[in-house]
Amino acid sequence: MDLKRYALISPCRNEGKFLAKTVDSVLAQSILPAVWVIVDDGSTDNSPEILAEYAKNHSFIKVISRVDRGERKVGPGVIDAFYEGLESIDINDYDYLCKLDTDLILPKAYFEGLMTKMHENPRIGACSGKPYYVHPLSGSMVSEFCGDEAAVGASKFYRTSSFKEMGGFVREVFWDAIDGHKLRMLGWIAISWDDLDLRFTHLRPMGSSQKGILTGRVRHGFGSHFMGSSYIYVIAACINALLRRPVLLGSVAIWYGFIRSKVKALPQYDDLEFRAFLRAYQFDCLRRGKAEATRRLDEKQQVIWGRRRN
Repeated sequence: MDLKRYALISPCRNEGKFLAKTVDSVLAQSILPAVWVIVDDGSTDNSPEILAEYAKNHSFIKVISRVDRGERKVGPGVIDAFYEGLESIDINDYDYLCKLDTDLILPKAYFEGLMTKMHENPRIGACSGKPYYVHPLSGSMVSEFCGDEAAVGASKFYRTSSFKEMGGFVREVFWDAIDGHKLRMLGWIAISWDDLDLRFTHLRPMGSSQKGILTGRVRHGFGSHFMGSSYIYVIAACINALLRRPVLLGSVAIWYGFIRSKVKALPQYDDLEFRAFLRAYQFDCLRRGKAEATRRLDEKQQVIWGRRRN
């Protein structure tokens, strides 16, 4: 089975604490990337020195350095850095493309496993494994509870063809939710699996990479507004967030971020067809459960996918 070539693009800012672990886990992969572009987004720690050492010893690692803009900018800042890396290669030279964070430890056959699954199902446009983090007290591995209906933002693996067809990333928070819905509109499947050999370690818990978990939850509320989620769906998301730390405060922060965005009339994703598609799907998720709603939608969209291939 010919699994073909894949490219990694990694925005990186002040990841000196985690960076070597991520790079070592990529170097240990059963199938190495054809190219790995790491965009140093103005790091002020020892990240540049670490990257320079790895690039010197591994020809497929390319490092791009950006000027320090003074702060870590989640969402649009990360995607701007991603695109600077993407523009340094010809995307058509690669069969697969991955936006990879630099605070992860990947299992040894991670990319081989993803490519195998995509080879077996040509409708899969984006995929990933599941993220886990180490509990600070017990030391046990804890799931970040990411749904099966989307690829995880920390490790977004695409077919080059599906990435191009959906028009790439939106340069705003929730880019990693919008992409999966856009793919589904076009008939593709977005998915993640909790297979043991695809579980990866997130060295920094999801939503805490800028100023803490509560800031991340407020950002989640704004992202829900930006994407076009309905009030009732966000309420359901707040209830679901009660299962994760920080209990209650996290839910309140999501709701605050959402309502604050509404009151301030902050911008929304400017695609009315997308927002209608999203709300119809979310309503069906509330009515049937996310797994069944996703299964039914993927089945329905198969016709659209087939037409686009002809």
